[in-house]
Amino acid sequence: MSFYDHFDELRGRFMRCLVVFFLGFIACYFIAEPILGFLRKPLFDVMPLDQQKLYFTSLFENFMTHLKIAGYASLFLLSPFYFYQIWAFVAPGLYPKEKKLVFPFVFAATVFFLGGAAFAYFVLFPVGFKYFISYGTASDVPLLTIDSYYSTCLKLLLLFGLAFELPVLISFLGFLGLVDADFLRKNRRTATIGITVVAALFAPPDAVSMLLLGIPLVLLFEGSIWVVHWFGLKRASQLNGTEETAYNPFEGRSKP
Repeated sequence: MSFYDHFDELRGRFMRCLVVFFLGFIACYFIAEPILGFLRKPLFDVMPLDQQKLYFTSLFENFMTHLKIAGYASLFLLSPFYFYQIWAFVAPGLYPKEKKLVFPFVFAATVFFLGGAAFAYFVLFPVGFKYFISYGTASDVPLLTIDSYYSTCLKLLLLFGLAFELPVLISFLGFLGLVDADFLRKNRRTATIGITVVAALFAPPDAVSMLLLGIPLVLLFEGSIWVVHWFGLKRASQLNGTEETAYNPFEGRSKP
């Protein structure tokens, strides 16, 4: 395919995603209120009963927030379709054996994406919200607006969802042979520093939140090394005309 053919293919995939996103947006708009209640819960759980309110300071703020919620919900709930379109775009450049990984790729990408968002909601939100709500003195009373609160929640959910795609990306590159386990081990320190910088830039500005983002990413990176190592063993066994019978990732070597 020429460059323009690739561009047309990309445009076609993007338009499919856009149509599906718009349809999902319309459907999710009608369930925006339950989603808002779901997102409010971690905050209201750590607030006094008489302060459990969110305010809007402009006429259209509440309405625009409902639209924003519908858009993010469409993005999260229909993420398997978007991941499939990504795979379908790169699949023509793969070997037939590699193309068969479409289901594992879409499944893993969806699980880690939603798992990252779930980690933010169930782990980061309770800890972070409690810390910031109780910060200061008794005379400091939070007056949170609808737009500021939900925008923060949605950005964190999206950030953690994308961040948890790290092992999927590394494992995919390892399967294609673009990186190997030795390369990842040699650059472990660089990766750790990069993860720390990302956590410092995008996590809420406190040490606990940075650790809650950084530690899982480091662990996921380490897990990716084992997966890439396993791909390397499988590739070597196929080149040698033999198949590995078993592999223990905790020992880091194939069993005799």
